[in-house]
Amino acid sequence: MSRKKWTSLEKPALSRPVLDVVESMGFELMTPVQAAAIPLLLSRKDVSAEAVTGSGKTLAFLVPLLEMLSRRSKESPWTPKEIGAIIISPTRELALQISEVLQVFLTHEQLKHLRQKLIVGGGSIEEDIKSIQNEGPTILVCTPGRLEDLFQRTGTLNLAGRVKSLEFLVLDEADRLLDLGFKTTINNILGFLPRQRRTGLFSATQTTEVTDLIRAGLRNPVLVSVKEKSTINTPSRLQNFYKIVEANDKFIALLNFLNSPNIQEAKIMIFFPTCACVEYWAGVMPHFLKERLILSTHGKMKNKRKNVIERFRKEDRAILLCTDVLARGLDVPEIDWVIQWDPPSNAASFVHRVGRTARQGNEGYALIFLLPSEDAYVNFLKINQKVELNPLGNEFSQGQLDLKTVLEKLHKLQINDKSIFDKGVRAFVSHIRAYTKHECNAILRLKDMDLGKAATGYGLLQMPRMPELKTLKSDNFIGPDFDVDIQKLSYRNPQKEQARQEKIRAYEETGQWPTKKKHKKLTESWEQSKKNKLEGKTKKELRKAKKLRKKETEAAEEKKGKKRKTHYTQEDLEQLANDLRLFKKLKRNKISDEDFCKEMGIEDE
Repeated sequence: MSRKKWTSLEKPALSRPVLDVVESMGFELMTPVQAAAIPLLLSRKDVSAEAVTGSGKTLAFLVPLLEMLSRRSKESPWTPKEIGAIIISPTRELALQISEVLQVFLTHEQLKHLRQKLIVGGGSIEEDIKSIQNEGPTILVCTPGRLEDLFQRTGTLNLAGRVKSLEFLVLDEADRLLDLGFKTTINNILGFLPRQRRTGLFSATQTTEVTDLIRAGLRNPVLVSVKEKSTINTPSRLQNFYKIVEANDKFIALLNFLNSPNIQEAKIMIFFPTCACVEYWAGVMPHFLKERLILSTHGKMKNKRKNVIERFRKEDRAILLCTDVLARGLDVPEIDWVIQWDPPSNAASFVHRVGRTARQGNEGYALIFLLPSEDAYVNFLKINQKVELNPLGNEFSQGQLDLKTVLEKLHKLQINDKSIFDKGVRAFVSHIRAYTKHECNAILRLKDMDLGKAATGYGLLQMPRMPELKTLKSDNFIGPDFDVDIQKLSYRNPQKEQARQEKIRAYEETGQWPTKKKHKKLTESWEQSKKNKLEGKTKKELRKAKKLRKKETEAAEEKKGKKRKTHYTQEDLEQLANDLRLFKKLKRNKISDEDFCKEMGIEDE
């Protein structure tokens, strides 16, 4: 099926300003999801669109959004206190990316009357409130948590009042919104929005939770499902490779791959399972790849992520180390390779990770490292996600590094700076514990992993203390070939080293290692700790819900004038009145103490 031109849209056709910007971006033809969704949205239909990552979903909702707002403004101009469209995105990075694309449109002379505001977490909410009041945006691009907070704030903003004329709501990467636990937040936001609106829901996969959200937020929606081929879930020009390596050789295999002549000029993203892994390898890899720019970002970096991604966009040969915080929606031009340190926690995340390359019809490549015990993952992906993996050829592994050389360097780095040793231990422990949370645990089983080889692959000076080591294999650990006293390792950072020396002096004087607070010794496995945490969270939520229900009941009774009061019988009231009369007689000396006690039934002791 041939792709349509943007100018071919009719009934209604696109306005000249929007077409001018689309053409300036270099897009002559529409992608399938754009050709299917835009006419439906412009004909006042609610749309739920499913399309593979990198298929052009952003323009599929921005173009109709601008058309809707522009047509309304011709009839009745938007006032500074009216918000005409809201775009909700799961992450700050994706929200920023959407905002940047939108701004390209809003710089057009005939679209300048529409104003946008980026509202995401990490900054001051008071500043967001002031900017909305002062700038009067027509479009909000936001993350769900911050938007919900703004709706719930009482005061001069009154966001609920500003959205009464809302024309269009967009839920971008809806499946990811739900994966991140925003279901309740989204439902709360929907409660503030007018029902007479258009809604576009865009996602890469249709899950049960997404279906529930469609029922709650869309009215008689048209379902659009666009796949490039019926047999694949990834972009058609993406080539997926895998390489099976032992856990102790994984870092060496990665270095040899990155040193291959075919990869020297490539822009690369490398996904790691945890934030601690990114922190460790980001500190180590520059010592092995001195001619390459190594960048890193993860969910705990908050405001720094924006600057890192901007720099990665500008650099041609950069390598970006990251977690799944960048697995969805991020559009960075010319990413050549996506590498995965190990399989993601769920199979769908594999598709989203590799979708960072081969976008908008470009070629791209992806590589995943697998342990010998994980070889069944290749067939699992083929069945579960319709993704074909091919073994990596030798032309991509021409580096000369070996295990001994790499270990010597890793050990030396940790000995020279204790912070690198600390990060290495945290990275290894977090990796092992994250491994237990794999959804496909029938294939990816921790008991099949050699923890000794895995710790060797991280270049640790010694095996860390973990409950998992009591039952799992760890005999094949290779540490330094000389004795290392971990307690004598020093930090290169002067402040950290001074603090360590002070603790040592306190220990020598008191015999106890000083800590900020006593921590209960961890004597349970990761699975048990997680279970206990979830149970505790559930109990806390139940208590909170019970308390809330009690408040709501009391408020309802008070509103109806039926607040519960203490009830007395007629006999009780008469007895009380009689006692009061006797007390007054006693006070006025009209009866003696003896008569008063007799009447009250008080006996002398």
